[in-house]
Amino acid sequence: MNVSLFDFFWLFLLASSFMPLLKQRHIEQERVRLIRRLEKSRGSRLITLIHRQESLTLLGIPISRYINVEDSEQVLRAIRLTPDDMPIDIVLHTPGGLVLAAEQIASALCKHKAKVTVFVPHYAMSGGTLIALAADEIVMDENAVLGPVDPQLGEWPAASILKVVAEKNKDEIDDKTLILADIAQKAMNQVQDYVTCLLQERMPPEQAREVARFFSEGRWTHDYPLGPERLEGLGLPVKVGLPPEIYALMDLYPQPAQRRPSVEYVPFPYGREK
Repeated sequence: MNVSLFDFFWLFLLASSFMPLLKQRHIEQERVRLIRRLEKSRGSRLITLIHRQESLTLLGIPISRYINVEDSEQVLRAIRLTPDDMPIDIVLHTPGGLVLAAEQIASALCKHKAKVTVFVPHYAMSGGTLIALAADEIVMDENAVLGPVDPQLGEWPAASILKVVAEKNKDEIDDKTLILADIAQKAMNQVQDYVTCLLQERMPPEQAREVARFFSEGRWTHDYPLGPERLEGLGLPVKVGLPPEIYALMDLYPQPAQRRPSVEYVPFPYGREK
């Protein structure tokens, strides 16, 4: 049988189209293997919540990923599949996202009876910080950061809306701005109360309220970085020094060409080995 150059060309195109799929499959298998190795060494359930900026393959338009309801559904399912006496480890790498989803995850982690450890290799801002505050221990790279959790109303910080309204005569303010200020005040109160509830499980009530104000009152911009030393000074359970396996796991989440799930875990219930 004669094979033409044209046939080789089509075979090459066919092989090229399958290579990215095979590569992605290999990375996914490596992630699962490393997750299982970490779980066995620590006797825990490991969950990853990792968001990277991605690009649409045809148009090359960058899109950013955030904590959303799909993430909270998957994390809550992973927690439900974990025995009450099994520790949970969660790797956080996120710019934040939907407050509702972040609060659902944080509440579920706070209710888990065994130890919860959050690993922050680079950053966990906004909603990611909210989740980190629910942990019994926050393990960070020495250069990793958390951030403020002050609420944002669209493109405006709630604290800034309240400041503008306070500095102006009410006769000079339109109804829409006054309504925004009312919503902003409610959002500030809700976030501060929620963070206080999270923290008072691990520190005295007055200290919990003070730390909650520190994170939620809007004294900085929303992307202000808070490093380990600053966080330790607040009395948070912060430890510097990530296991090498966490860095290896992050290497298996490269900037992909196509969208992928941001939450991964081994999807079946665990039992204690006797």
